[in-house]
Amino acid sequence: MSARSSVPRSAAVATVVATALATGLLAGSSSASAAEVRIHDIQGTTRISPLAGQQVTDVQGIVTGVRTYGSRGFWFQDPQADDNAATSEGIFVFTGSAPAVAVGDAVKVSGLVGEFIPGGTNSGNQSVTQISKPTVAVFSSGNALPAPVTVSAKSVPAAYAPEGDPAAAGSINALPLNPRAYALDYYESLEGSNVRIGTSRVVGASNSFSELWVTVKPHEHDSRRGATVYGSYTSQNTGRLKIQQLAPIAERPFPKANVGDVLTGTTEGPLDFNQFGGYTLTARTLGTVTDEGLERESTRVQRRGELAVATYNVENLDPGDPQDKFDALAGSVVDNLASPDIMALEEIQDNNGAKNDGTVAADQTLKKFTDAIVAAGGPAYEWRTVDPVNNKDGGEPGGNIRQVFLFNPERVSFTDRAGGDATTATDVVREGRHAALTLSPGRIDPANAAWENSRKPLAGEFTFRGRTVFVIANHFGSKGGDEALTSHHQPPVRSSEAKRLLQAQAVNGFVKEILTAQRNADVLVVGDINDFEFSATTKALTDGGALYPAIKALPRSERYSYVFQGNAQVLDQILTSPSIDDFSYDSVHINAEFADQDSDHDPQVVRFRP
Repeated sequence: MSARSSVPRSAAVATVVATALATGLLAGSSSASAAEVRIHDIQGTTRISPLAGQQVTDVQGIVTGVRTYGSRGFWFQDPQADDNAATSEGIFVFTGSAPAVAVGDAVKVSGLVGEFIPGGTNSGNQSVTQISKPTVAVFSSGNALPAPVTVSAKSVPAAYAPEGDPAAAGSINALPLNPRAYALDYYESLEGSNVRIGTSRVVGASNSFSELWVTVKPHEHDSRRGATVYGSYTSQNTGRLKIQQLAPIAERPFPKANVGDVLTGTTEGPLDFNQFGGYTLTARTLGTVTDEGLERESTRVQRRGELAVATYNVENLDPGDPQDKFDALAGSVVDNLASPDIMALEEIQDNNGAKNDGTVAADQTLKKFTDAIVAAGGPAYEWRTVDPVNNKDGGEPGGNIRQVFLFNPERVSFTDRAGGDATTATDVVREGRHAALTLSPGRIDPANAAWENSRKPLAGEFTFRGRTVFVIANHFGSKGGDEALTSHHQPPVRSSEAKRLLQAQAVNGFVKEILTAQRNADVLVVGDINDFEFSATTKALTDGGALYPAIKALPRSERYSYVFQGNAQVLDQILTSPSIDDFSYDSVHINAEFADQDSDHDPQVVRFRP
């Protein structure tokens, strides 16, 4: 996950407006008509204000929310709505400093209408219509607020967004809003307005940025644990809504909530749009979190003749992390994962973490982790890995993340074939009737451009009860750079997929080499694939029937390993070769649904009899 910050908008607004005008995103002249301008005139019937770039004078309304941190300003709303459902009656006024107004003030605002794009024009994000450089006159206080619009299962359409205009590079910005047909149009028609939700289920745990996600549609792709599952590119889950609060955290701590908890009572405030999640209810009044007692799962212990193989992204683990993190992760390996025979770990950092000094070895990280597993009552795991070239595998600069095999030598043995290093590729050969690796552990095709600034797959050869099992540990390229589901391009541009597609093709080709050498070879492709079970990446991995995404053996409502913006989704996978046709699969939910996390990913486990 990338770092976040609140970007001051005083200078950015004018820059973005000017840029957008130059590129044709916005239209308008330098001044508005002398006739009275109302807020719904500014908002208009599309995503872009018809008055963008113009000065407006004495726009009237009632203040409905004040934000004194981050992007400072206030929302105000016209209590006399027009009869057009497409035009919002509320708008944000960007002041740049703590506003000298209070909720309930009746105000007249003069200033510059603009479209601010959170994240910048290259982000693909929708813009926020606002008034900047304002002059504000308060002419009464203590007024009743405009009645909130109730956002509910009945009010939010089932369809997510209209198809983008091909003549505008797929943008929906210029399309007339149809709030009765599309969820994104519905939310946009309420941008800046006072809205409320009733009691709603939490589908994204509260986080360090003091936000959580709820759904106003309790039966929309719901899981048995309370999540909302993202199962295809056309099931975006329209009922999801991000919740923040207007009160500074120092004044009112944000509640802690897990997936499946309930935000009880009324939550009310202006509807904002921000870079990290899109439409957000900025709560003036925040409901109460009711703890529904979600518990972490534990998988069963593998039976004597079963081989248990797991994948676990341990989120940038390095020796500088607190011992508590090592102990918690170790405890989850023993207590929740039942001490798998083989584990592929992702995001193991080098011996000094993000210190960018050329260090690439990770033996201290791994010793600290395996010692913690023993202390938690687990086996004395051995490890195998290949150290990367410094700063060539992506991730946090200086951290040198890599995949690592842990294995329990009491249950399984590793076939060491010397010579593997960061730049030397392992290959497949035939030894008698069986396939074998030339290097074990070894990297797959590390010179392939598909792995530039990305983690190279780690292949290893194991033996369990006399049978060879090939395991390929992966950490494919991230989704960084992809547009959000709320993008003004519909469908959103998923630029990161191109790299993962090439990576998947490389791994698929390697698996096919193994299966050519030995048709009935047991091969597992595991790791943080960073893509969905229905994605082009997964389809490329399975090309020609070489592999099967084992998570598909689970009911649709249980297919997830990660929760992002209220969508429970698959990023971590285990794929099996055709010979592994009878297995038990478990996505062990111990992290992604919880406010307190040892990692942001849930581990995956497969058990089978080789």
